[in-house]
Amino acid sequence: MTDAVGSIDMPDAEDEAPDSKKKSRKGGKGGKRGKKGPLGRLALFYRQIIAELRKVVWPTRSQLTTYTTVVIVFVVIMIGLVTVIDYGFQEAVKYVFG
Repeated sequence: MTDAVGSIDMPDAEDEAPDSKKKSRKGGKGGKRGKKGPLGRLALFYRQIIAELRKVVWPTRSQLTTYTTVVIVFVVIMIGLVTVIDYGFQEAVKYVFG
């Protein structure tokens, strides 16, 4: 699937079937990407970023609230678990070494 900007997954048409007549004189990459300067490549990079961000399925507010709550509860549980284990090791060290 391609859009007006192109796709990272699908190579350019000129890159797919290189023809011996279409070879670059400089010996660089063929197709549209090889002919652009650094600013053109940077602009292409940012256009591709925007195109990919438009494909993202963003969560709704309720989904985001649910996911955030789950993460916070999990982190609190893990903090409690590590605290209990740390306290247990502390008491064991006190018992062994006096």
